[in-house]
Amino acid sequence: MSKDTRRRTIARHGQLRSPGALGQLLKFIAIGLAVVLVSGFGVAAYIVYDLSSTVTANAVELEGTEDLPPDIGAYEGGFNLVLTGVDTCEDAYKQYFGERCTGKDSEGTLNDVNLLVHVSEEPRRITVVSFPRDLQVPIPACQDEDGNETSAMSRQSINVAYGTGGLNCVAKTISELTGQEVQFAASVTFGGVIEITNAIGGVDVCLATPIKDKYTGLDMTAGNHTIQGIQALQFLRTRYGVGDGSDLGRIGNQQQYMSSLVRKMISSETLGNVPVMLKLANTGLQNTEASTSLANSPMTIVQIALAVKSVPFEDIVFLQFPTNTDPYNANHVVPNEEAAAAMWDAIAQNAQLQVTHENTEFDGVIVTEPTPTTEATPDPTATPENVVALPDSIKGNSAAQQTCSNGNVR
Repeated sequence: MSKDTRRRTIARHGQLRSPGALGQLLKFIAIGLAVVLVSGFGVAAYIVYDLSSTVTANAVELEGTEDLPPDIGAYEGGFNLVLTGVDTCEDAYKQYFGERCTGKDSEGTLNDVNLLVHVSEEPRRITVVSFPRDLQVPIPACQDEDGNETSAMSRQSINVAYGTGGLNCVAKTISELTGQEVQFAASVTFGGVIEITNAIGGVDVCLATPIKDKYTGLDMTAGNHTIQGIQALQFLRTRYGVGDGSDLGRIGNQQQYMSSLVRKMISSETLGNVPVMLKLANTGLQNTEASTSLANSPMTIVQIALAVKSVPFEDIVFLQFPTNTDPYNANHVVPNEEAAAAMWDAIAQNAQLQVTHENTEFDGVIVTEPTPTTEATPDPTATPENVVALPDSIKGNSAAQQTCSNGNVR
């Protein structure tokens, strides 16, 4: 398939009916959390060694990671993981996705959800940056799974990278866009969110106003809900049902789910339940494509687990990559380079990040009071000198904050 005929996003950023893939990505996040948040080294090691063979067979080499040191402590400035959700239609789940898996859009694979997870040096902080699927970026020449080099493209939606050159191309695209070296990566497919949310007994979400989205079938009243199964998948896919109906609004809604998932996983309810941890890890690893830097070194995963398991909620921050409307096509967005530079500078300083953006009726969520139930304690090293207020064009929230969906009826 030529670069010109490959299926691409066509709707406003993004008023697109094609279902997103955050369910797939959350599956991998839940796997990681299942390992990351276990209460001891022995359990983490058991999970990794018992299940790692599942991902090793499908491991992908990332360009530039052939000689990574075996100890993550040797990574100056911390390390980065790219996590991407791809919209492959699996037999077990394709009935939920209508024309995406049966119609003219059923060919090709897009990386519809893209996260860069940065884990800093001590004191450990975690920053998760979401990239809109219609973000216009250069796609570099990449080595695909067969060892062939693909052609570079000067300007494409970021979500064509996987179809161009696989997981390696997604990681390389994000690395060159951000200037961040990527040591680890993984991709996951449709369906895992159903099993994950069922395995942990659901995830708690809040709706400030009702959501009724005919495109995903989601119909929820205002208030607090525990979602699992197909309803969780609908919640994560909805874009028409929140904010201005755009992909940017949907990212905020997805981040509410991720924040809630983090809080639940860290809570004693899940943290101390080893069978649940094992079930989560097993469910996800069956459908995970990982970089060789992860798959071939189980101890690296254990090191990552131990490095981040005690990070305070205030220092787990979810951000949207800052964008502007594409001046050539209002259906797309382009990088806001000035705001992005400020964000990466703050991350490089290992500063505690303060989101200053005040959500409006167009955003996917509203921010309520900080969550009072966290067991994590504030970072005593966070002083005014290393707390950085981000530009107000950067949307997001920390895991310590409670957000509620800014729902609407479509």
